[in-house]
Amino acid sequence: MFSYLRERFTSHLRERGRRRARLVSKDGRCNIEFGNVEQSRFVFLIDIWTTILDLRWRYKMTIFISAFLGSWFLFGLLWYVVAYIHKDLPEFNPSINHTPCVENINGLTSAFLFSLETQVTIGYGFRCVTEQCATAIFLLIFQSILGVIINSFMCGAILAKISRSKNRAKTITFSKNAVISKRGGKLCLLIRVANLRKSLLIGSHIYGKLLKTTITPEGETIILDQVNIEFVVDAGNENLFFISPLTIYHVIDKNSPFFHMAAETLLQQDFELVVFLDGTVEATSATCQVRTSYIPEEVLWGYRFAPIVSKTKEGKYRVDFQNFSKTVAVETPHCAFCLYNEKEAKAKEKKGYDNPGFVLSEVSETSDTKM
Repeated sequence: MFSYLRERFTSHLRERGRRRARLVSKDGRCNIEFGNVEQSRFVFLIDIWTTILDLRWRYKMTIFISAFLGSWFLFGLLWYVVAYIHKDLPEFNPSINHTPCVENINGLTSAFLFSLETQVTIGYGFRCVTEQCATAIFLLIFQSILGVIINSFMCGAILAKISRSKNRAKTITFSKNAVISKRGGKLCLLIRVANLRKSLLIGSHIYGKLLKTTITPEGETIILDQVNIEFVVDAGNENLFFISPLTIYHVIDKNSPFFHMAAETLLQQDFELVVFLDGTVEATSATCQVRTSYIPEEVLWGYRFAPIVSKTKEGKYRVDFQNFSKTVAVETPHCAFCLYNEKEAKAKEKKGYDNPGFVLSEVSETSDTKM
């Protein structure tokens, strides 16, 4: 009992270590960090637009609110200074004939309210700038221009983040597992992908990268070495008619990195299969990319996907997503090399071969029968 629990605990730690080593998560996020970057972090301020778009919503909303509140309060202080210098405040006891720079500014609070009304162009009409001070007129023009810039930038950033094609990618889903089985007489690695919206992805293209650690003939160890994996459907791997779930497959031939793997050794391998789907959103014409990954524990040898598309009595096609990631065990060769040898053996059985050591000798028949 103790040895069984220890084995289970060890396997759990091994699986947990494998999960930590995943470069791309199932939802497409990359697990990588940059250390000892020599460039200053101020370089991100040069491309401030991309920096703002890449921020999380909580940081973006904090910047959004702080930008407006900060600008209103800053200009409120400036309006208060203008009123203070021109002695428009009540503590200076201005005369009845005194014309202030800004009407009805009695303190810092009223100066803040006037700053808010000016920048947001509310225009209540109670406080207004007079023609008495050129400084006030210049400050009014400057705040109005700066307010338009802040409104355009911050509202544009919010709109751009909402309409990013990254959100469209969330409606593309991959099967939880990849399977290996025979398809068309060939051993293939199959993955199911579905579009959850009725709108299409135009010009879709699907491909994969196999990430593994390799050692070159020179003795150099390359971590996360990338090997191209070609995925196709029956009509090719480009311009997919992506209206219903598709099963994409990779043929495991002699050029495939999976050719020398077997059912018994698959879990002992150390690799990560990253699958990409690129396409153009039909509604916005923006390009998007969907990513997912599979580790050896998520590749099932000797299985195929259960059917999910059926036709109703009304003539409509129905997709049952309950069976989207469901798999069914099928008879499958335990390695691609064995299937290849089996095909060669069957092909040789159908052919005839001459034996160069065989000599046909003619024997003359004689009759020894005596009467």
